Amino acid sequence: MTTPLLEVRDLRKHFPIRGGLFRRIVGQVKAVDGVSFTLAPGRTLGLVGESGCGKSTLGRAILQLQRPTSGQVLLHGEDLAALTPPELRARRRQMQIIFQDPYASLNPRRTVGQAIREPLDVHRIGTARERAKRVAELLDVVGLGPAVQDRYPHEFSGGQRQRIGIARALALNPAFIVADEPVSALDVSVQSQVLNLSARLQREHGIAFLFVSHDLAVIQHVSDDIAVMYLGRIVELGPGGAICREPRHPYTQALLSAVPVPDPQQRRARILLPGEIPSPARPPPGCPFHPRCPLAEARCRETVPVLRSVAEGDGGRQVACHRVPTRPA
Repeated sequence: MTTPLLEVRDLRKHFPIRGGLFRRIVGQVKAVDGVSFTLAPGRTLGLVGESGCGKSTLGRAILQLQRPTSGQVLLHGEDLAALTPPELRARRRQMQIIFQDPYASLNPRRTVGQAIREPLDVHRIGTARERAKRVAELLDVVGLGPAVQDRYPHEFSGGQRQRIGIARALALNPAFIVADEPVSALDVSVQSQVLNLSARLQREHGIAFLFVSHDLAVIQHVSDDIAVMYLGRIVELGPGGAICREPRHPYTQALLSAVPVPDPQQRRARILLPGEIPSPARPPPGCPFHPRCPLAEARCRETVPVLRSVAEGDGGRQVACHRVPTRPA
């Protein structure tokens, strides 16, 4: 069995709600509420769900950009949440992020070369000449070439800026990258270029990806495994092919029913969910999906289902649903 590069254990990130004259805490926004999974080297875990379900917050909490409320994040077996700021800064060389908005993540006053070189400067890696050489190499790797390093972000298209973001994320040779909706703002043709580039770099460098997206079609294309998230919790987790062929959780079934089929002769029955995703500040009792679930029963309104392996194994599939037979805990 492959040793996990990353292990997330019961991770929670709650944001306080303050109100009243003295700004006392009157509630909690449970953005991430008990998430656990593992990720092996060179693998991609696709994280999918509706907007507001906590996907991006989970990615940032794993990287400690937002300190978790509780839980553990183990990278190479070391708990990142227990590290002091100086210790964490040293570990950041092993983990990076590709942001959703490639323009907002780049300083408009700094050239592309300066932006890519910044991680090398911060961690004091190599001499000035070695850093310049590394920047040129990275621009070659992402298909832009070293000739563009003196240009500014506004001189590039969205796809080119995302390539710059990828080059910056690769500067420190990380073992793990969070890709936070890296293609959501790009045209379809440019999306394929960025996705193919990411796949090639993963093959060549053995990088593990947490690929965050609300687009299940993209997740299907890039992921080895898929985690479906709803209201701060993972409701289904397992091999991407198995989940896409035969989704078990009612929420996963609804998401897949909305994916367009390229063959006009085929029709997929749509599952229309009533209402909107509940507020993470006021989650419903029991299963968080039960107000919208067409299969909900009495126990769904009272007891929170635990993410467990399905009864027959199914290649490591895990589902959090009372109606899906699971192995005993």
